[in-house]
Formats: sequence, structure tokens, C-alpha cells
Amino acid sequence: MRRLATLIAVTALTAACSSPQDQPAAQAPVANNQADEAAKKLETYQQLLKLHTDGPAVQLGHEIVDKYPDTPAAAEVKKTLADLETNYKAASEKARLSALWLYQTSPMQGGTQSTATIQTTRPTGEETVRLILRRHTAWGQSVFLYATGGKGFVCKGDCDLKATFDGKPKTIKAFRPPTGEPALLFRNDAAFLKDLAKTKRLTIDVVTITRGETTLTFETGGFDNDKWTPLPKKK
Repeated sequence: MRRLATLIAVTALTAACSSPQDQPAAQAPVANNQADEAAKKLETYQQLLKLHTDGPAVQLGHEIVDKYPDTPAAAEVKKTLADLETNYKAASEKARLSALWLYQTSPMQGGTQSTATIQTTRPTGEETVRLILRRHTAWGQSVFLYATGGKGFVCKGDCDLKATFDGKPKTIKAFRPPTGEPALLFRNDAAFLKDLAKTKRLTIDVVTITRGETTLTFETGGFDNDKWTPLPKKK
């Protein structure tokens, strides 16, 4: 019991002798270590900026700011991180939208055909519908919908398709091809293409044989007209 009492007394005396002024001194090595770690990560962050490797740079920048918030490195990162992240997200979205389009040029029945194709964002799966822009050196230019997995569309003679171009309502006149493909050809392809060039989100209401009334949604903002081969100029 005497030993226990002596130990308690020594512990109490030690605690009494420790003043609040000693605590910052004890914390200083930890703060210095964090500053050193952050500085090393800052060097990597700056190298990523020089290499224009924006994705990893954004990730590392957030790590520095979140993990070492009170360091000079975090203050330095904050000068560029917000703009970097904004530009990175915009570039990523642009790349995503561009990747939705497929461009092909190949020989086709007495001429050369160039197509630009995009699939619906909705519906998906077997009910996906393609929007196809086609230029053929012998047949000219056309725009049409093609039902990839279904039996096609309900449309007698000319049918009016309700559409929206970034929310602005318009009507597209279309018809089924006499050759029987599961497609709808647009009457005024030139006007449609003019509207498409300024549109990020296109919707078209159709009636399909398998689904009935259906709204097709296309994210068209990544269309690049320069990748769609123009028709040869008439001599």
C-alpha cells in the first residue's frame, strides 16, 4: 500500500509540474512532420500540374487540403485547386459526350457512306434506338432513327414526332422506309441538323411496335460535324 501511495504521489507531482506552456512544445514535432509530409505532396501536385494530369492532381490537391489544412502546402494548393477542378470536370464531361458518337466512313452500294451515330440514353438495352446521320455519295444526305432490337415504329404515311431541343418544343416530320427496315426517316434533315448543332439534349416521342408510346433521349452535345465526312461538291 505504501508503494502504491508513493506512485500516486509521484504521478500527481509530475502532473502538477507540467504546465500548459509545455503542451505546444510537445505538439511542435507533430506539426513539423505534417508540414514536411504536405510539402512533399505539394511537389508532386505541382509536377502533375505541369504534366496537365488534371485528374490525379485534383485528387492529390484535395488530400493535401483535407489532411493538412493548416500547412503552407495546403494554402498553396488552394490557390489553384478550385479552378483546376472546374476545368477538369468540364473537360471530362466534354470527353464523355464526345465518346457517345461513333463516326464511320466506308464503301456502300456504288458509293461511299459516312455516318455519325448516337444511341439513346433512354431507353437502354434491347430497346435502344439509334439516331443516324448519313451521307452517301450517290444517295445524298439523310437522317433517321433505327430501332436496334425492336420491330420498328408505328407510323402511317407521314407522322409528326414531338421533339424538344434543350427543352424547346419542335415537330419532326418522318416516315417509314418502303423497304421495311425498322426505321423512321426525317423529311427535313437540313433543318434538323441546324437545330442539332446547338443542342445538348434531344428528346423525340415515338410509338414503337414493342413498347408503344416512348420518349427517346439523346445526349447530343458532343457531336463534331468535322468528323462527319461532307458530300463531294457538285461539279
